[in-house]
Amino acid sequence: MPARALTTERKAPRTPARATAQAAQPKSAPGRLTELRIRGLGAIDDVTLDLGSGLTVVTGETGAGKTMVVTGLTLLFGGRADAGRVRADGRAGVEGRLLLPPDSPAWERAADAGADADEDGSLILARTVSAEGRSRAFLGGRSVPVGVIAELAEGLLAVHGQTDQLRLSRPAEQRRALDRYAGPEHLALLDRYRAAHQQWRELAADLERRRGQARELAQAADVLRHGLDEIGAVAPEPGEDESLDTQARRLSDADALRAAADEARLALVGDVTGDLGGGEPPQDATAALATAERALAGSDDPTLVMLSQDLADAVAVVSDVAGQLAGYVADLDADPARLAEVLDRRAAITALVRKYAVAGEGLGGVLAWAEEAERRLAELDVSDEALESLTAARDAARAEVDRLGAELSSGRRVAAEGFAAEVGRELAGLAMKSARVSFSIESDPDSPGADGIDEVALLLAPHPGAPPRPVHRGASGGELSRVMLAIEVVFAGADPVPVMVFDEVDAGVGGQAAGEIGRRLARLARDHQVVVVTHLAQVAAFADTHLVVDKSPDTTAGVTATDIRAVDGEDRVRELARMLSGLSDSDTGQAHARELLAVAATARA
Repeated sequence: MPARALTTERKAPRTPARATAQAAQPKSAPGRLTELRIRGLGAIDDVTLDLGSGLTVVTGETGAGKTMVVTGLTLLFGGRADAGRVRADGRAGVEGRLLLPPDSPAWERAADAGADADEDGSLILARTVSAEGRSRAFLGGRSVPVGVIAELAEGLLAVHGQTDQLRLSRPAEQRRALDRYAGPEHLALLDRYRAAHQQWRELAADLERRRGQARELAQAADVLRHGLDEIGAVAPEPGEDESLDTQARRLSDADALRAAADEARLALVGDVTGDLGGGEPPQDATAALATAERALAGSDDPTLVMLSQDLADAVAVVSDVAGQLAGYVADLDADPARLAEVLDRRAAITALVRKYAVAGEGLGGVLAWAEEAERRLAELDVSDEALESLTAARDAARAEVDRLGAELSSGRRVAAEGFAAEVGRELAGLAMKSARVSFSIESDPDSPGADGIDEVALLLAPHPGAPPRPVHRGASGGELSRVMLAIEVVFAGADPVPVMVFDEVDAGVGGQAAGEIGRRLARLARDHQVVVVTHLAQVAAFADTHLVVDKSPDTTAGVTATDIRAVDGEDRVRELARMLSGLSDSDTGQAHARELLAVAATARA
């Protein structure tokens, strides 16, 4: 069956393979990766994986290419491109389809990058790497910088492996994890602290600026005051420039305007003064309309009666216009003194426009400059009174920062004890019974930061007598993965990352501890999509989706190729038997596999 291309720019593959999940899936996590296609990466030629929600395990013989699934995911979400992973005969490509809830912050970031949702409402990501090491990234059909994908990944994907740069190994992320674990009231307190801290920093910076640049600011304030005085002396009103232009034209052309208005009025209503000089009155519009109206008024024809009414309405309109023309003529002022006054006023406003307004803005630009100048004057005030008031506001803001910072630090210490105790209980079931996890919280009230007064570090003592050290330095690769798994299980309810990947999390573990790892991964998968590369059947038995990586020689190309397939039913039993005994057809191995599946099903139920 051909591999389905997730983007419209892809060429058809040569010899693809597909793995389709058949197992029943638990409830969907808040966002998940529904489909993953890998091409030309390591031993993988072209495979498309349909990924379910819940727990997906990837198993297979050593060297078959299991880690390429994790490598592909890491590459897809902005990880470093390694040209050494690219097959010599082409370029590597990874594509993924993300199904996200409408309120996911990823949508806003994707929209900022110009990305569009696919027809089914999903978000498609793609990454290509050439044999020369050149890399390109695509998001929602748009080419984007790799950094955009990596930024999205911070809120979507967490990869835990023995060689990965784990997000929870960073002190800043450890502090954020502790804050989220502390609960919504603590996070609301953190928001209040951040707002208070920002206000304090802004007030302190403003005060420092005014004190350090008092002379320059005073000079700038003098310039603004001079401009405001000039504008205040004229005191222009909004729209006054246009009004003055109209008045000036009317006063300059008063005689011509009067003649035009009189001529129009006479044409409409004739000479209403009665001075006709003994001659016949001119035929004006009102008289003509009235004559026409009277000619039709006596008819009983419905059409003519209607037209007669229209003519009567026209007579009223014409009379009204004539009255307005008469008023216009009466209001015309030909006073030369008034004209000179208007011209002087207009010249004063024009001078302000030339000095304070941007070209084309007119008087509105002058008024806007004045408004902005008033605002800036308040910021430039370096008088003793202004500095004393600003100092008091800064000190009050700092006192609020100190109060909230102390309350925030106290909440963190309480949460740290509970967090460490829960992680310790989880580690006890992961073959690390003697390990102790703790938080180091060092507070510096004299130097409050944007997130509080605390420096937070997650520490691990792997065995009694060992000094607590930063978690990524105090544990071996396998221990570190298990510590991170324990933390993720404890933190699952508050962690917003929907997709979690664990690579060889069970390294160096066996027996009962292996089953406990599977149990915890299944618990984590209730609220997240979890992908695990494992070599332990006790872990694989808890999967909702079981993918097997097979290695087979490609006789046509003379290279080793990798196929990935989903297994269920008896195929899954045989794979678990292979993992247990090395023999997929072993009766004893298959019996043990069925027993593991039954135990896992009971534990999950």
